[in-house]
Amino acid sequence: MLERAELIRQEYLRHDKKFPHVWCPGCGNGIVMNALLRAIHHLELPKDNVVLASGIGCSGRLPTYVDFNTIHTTHGRALTFATGVKLAKPQLTVITVMGDGDATAIGGNHFIHAARRNLNLTAIIINNNTYGMTGGQYSPTTPYGSKSTTSVYGHVEHAFNIAELAVVAGASFVARGTVYHANHLNTMIQQAITKRGFSVVEVISNCHVQHGRRNKLGNAVQMINSFKENAVLVSKAEKMTAEEMKGKFTIGVLCDVEKPVSTEEYDRVRQAAQTEAIRIAEEKAKNGVKRYEE
Repeated sequence: MLERAELIRQEYLRHDKKFPHVWCPGCGNGIVMNALLRAIHHLELPKDNVVLASGIGCSGRLPTYVDFNTIHTTHGRALTFATGVKLAKPQLTVITVMGDGDATAIGGNHFIHAARRNLNLTAIIINNNTYGMTGGQYSPTTPYGSKSTTSVYGHVEHAFNIAELAVVAGASFVARGTVYHANHLNTMIQQAITKRGFSVVEVISNCHVQHGRRNKLGNAVQMINSFKENAVLVSKAEKMTAEEMKGKFTIGVLCDVEKPVSTEEYDRVRQAAQTEAIRIAEEKAKNGVKRYEE
């Protein structure tokens, strides 16, 4: 295990970047980064063929540290940049890493339409229930009643269920994991990357500095242990009652379907348009010769 960790560190990290990283001690972002690197290593993807895009926030720093083709984009726009890359270079493996606020607030429309179009790329969304970097404001996944810097008396809005939103929006593959279940996370990220179509992996993570402290959820270890206690595999959850599932959440693959991929459909339309344009040009040229002969 230590040898593999050292191999991944040497192979996939940018050593000219400043370390240690900017994440708070105990943050789950490092676990997500390592799960992603292990998945890419296991799939034996050439580094030059991998593109990693991020938006703004704590998760936005992740591409800074890894040795792929990387883009640190504007807030909520990781999927739009990733879409452009995939359309221009469909042979590349394109992955986005976003936070819950980045993906489902300012980037919410891009997220649901990327799923609807079934773009052939992977979205990893780190859900820590808050805007961590900008000061602990509530996000679209902040639980009802929770305290934040913008809901000091308790949050009055209800939270998005990111994974279920991705399913109903039309994604081909949707899974949910946690930063506690690191090995399980490796496997689901591998499945997402190899799936044809839009793949989403929601990762339940901790922000003990902002969300946890204000809501008395404990330190990093306590919050991560709570994921162990409250996460239920999809196969087990199917046999549990609503009362038994109260306060818990499912992890595992929630959706895995086959459907047309928009990039391939776009190519089909382009080819049809090109064929028609050639036919029209040839017909015009032929008619023009006839008129000249007459």
